[in-house]
Amino acid sequence: MTLAPSSRNQSSSRGSKRTVGQSFQSIVIMSAITLVLAGGIGARLVQLQLIQGKRNRQLAEENRIRLVPAQPIRGNIFDRHGEILASSKLSHSLFLWPAEHEPEEWPKKLEPLCKILDKPCDLVLARLEKAGYNSPLPIRLARNLNPRQVTAIEEYRQELKGMEVDIEAIRYYPNGEVAAHVLGYTGEIDDESLDDYVDRYSDEANKRYRLGDVVGLMGAEAAFESQLRGEWGGKQVEVDSRGQVLEILGERQTYAGEDVTLTLDLELQKAAEAALGDTQGAIVAIDPRDGAVLAMVSRPTFDPNIFSKAIDDDTWKDIQGKDHPFVNRALQGFPPASTFKIVTTTAAIESGAFPHTTVLPTFPNIVAGGITFWDWNNAGFGPLSFAGAMAWSSDTFFYQTAQKMGAEPLIDWTRRYGFGSKTGIEIATEEAAGLVPDNTWKVENIGYEWFQGDTINMSIGQGFLQASPLQVAVMFAVPANGGDLVTPHLFHDESQTPSTWREPLGISPETIDVLNQGLREVITYGTGAGINTSSIPPFVGKSGTAEAPPYESHTWFGAYGPMDDPEVAIVAFGEHSGQGGGSFTGPKVLKVLQAYFAQKQARESGSTAAVR
Repeated sequence: MTLAPSSRNQSSSRGSKRTVGQSFQSIVIMSAITLVLAGGIGARLVQLQLIQGKRNRQLAEENRIRLVPAQPIRGNIFDRHGEILASSKLSHSLFLWPAEHEPEEWPKKLEPLCKILDKPCDLVLARLEKAGYNSPLPIRLARNLNPRQVTAIEEYRQELKGMEVDIEAIRYYPNGEVAAHVLGYTGEIDDESLDDYVDRYSDEANKRYRLGDVVGLMGAEAAFESQLRGEWGGKQVEVDSRGQVLEILGERQTYAGEDVTLTLDLELQKAAEAALGDTQGAIVAIDPRDGAVLAMVSRPTFDPNIFSKAIDDDTWKDIQGKDHPFVNRALQGFPPASTFKIVTTTAAIESGAFPHTTVLPTFPNIVAGGITFWDWNNAGFGPLSFAGAMAWSSDTFFYQTAQKMGAEPLIDWTRRYGFGSKTGIEIATEEAAGLVPDNTWKVENIGYEWFQGDTINMSIGQGFLQASPLQVAVMFAVPANGGDLVTPHLFHDESQTPSTWREPLGISPETIDVLNQGLREVITYGTGAGINTSSIPPFVGKSGTAEAPPYESHTWFGAYGPMDDPEVAIVAFGEHSGQGGGSFTGPKVLKVLQAYFAQKQARESGSTAAVR
């Protein structure tokens, strides 16, 4: 039959048509899918390259390129003779790269490391958060690692990517506690202080501060921070996925900080430290000709080397609890006692209330406003001149001068001598201004008007009056240099003349002569006769004992010499030491005077041996 082939062909033809249709349909479907995928990919590329391109390029660069900052070596601090007071030494420090892990990964990663460092992990995490988890800069986690810690950290390195132990300089004080309050100490900027440092140096690119930077936190280290700090440098490096450096892309040189020379004399400082011993108080020695600080001691003290690594809160509280060793007592206010009779004598004569030749009777006591004011010996000393009253430190003599001249001249001259204001020394942030009370102050703070008894108390350095050992040393410098107020300073600059630091007070030569005569008689036969010696050139001095109920009295002694051409003025202060100024603090001043003249003789004779 002829129909079969035709049927097969038709059937085959229909089958072919169905196959072609199906293929075309598949192509259409695949094309549509491809277009959708391509569109999605294209849209994603647009988003990644155009919309988020800048951010993604930044992330890629941060994963590949690191900024490795190099902190400058801090400048050295020298004494006036070139002896080293503060320097730097190398140690191991630990750094972390915040961007190496996601924020949620860090807590678990840090647990073993925190145990090695004996550091709370929440503090470490807080520092990472402050720095920013995307920061390309490392943060210092610990300084001055010991060998055990370095070994343990190296063993842990494979488990924590982004950890690095490096060598860097830390501050070192070769003389330990010597001059600790003057030198101060360094430490890392804490999280709360960072913004203050950034704002302070915002206009100086090379002074930029970063979290964990080491800065001066007290004393000369803080006062001369700008000079000592130096200029940051560093490298821009390319690293692989393991953090290994592939190539140095750029480098900026690091410049060490400037060296600073202080007016301190290291050997005299050591002598003053030994003289004060364990007495809670202070000793200050200055050059009365220009105010240069030659020695400054405060007790109790501390070793600034303890800050070469971080101190936890418990350790800090333990150290602070021991009679506040970080308080510089040479800069804090106390009643100056009878040393202040230098000012009272000046005010009495210069006000015109008394001629310099005055002689007054003295008594066991005087009565003013119904209050009895006793002389310290409860007997009086008979008739005395200003010089004799200074020698015996007669209270009733000076009570009478206060009664006659009144409060205004005494308060005025007290302020002229620099009391009640900061001295101008560079470490002013730690200095108290002291207090010169007057009627306004008393009404505002006590609620009562000023009365004659306040003037009487003030005339012998008691009452509300407050002065620091440094301010008292500045007071002694006035008669020593012929009547000028000096600005005490620590920065040693040989190009500056003494006149830079002096301001005439307009005191008459007759008053200066009376002061010098009286202060000399203190030593020859008065309250300081116990330290009179021919072993050193003639010197002058004045004792003081301040009542401080219910505690023991404060004791003072100030002196300067040589008498004919003074080069050094020294004040010793004993806080609640008891006894008397002449017997307790006088011998301490004598030891420093003896050391000064022994060192001077050794240097003039060309001896290089250290004088202790």
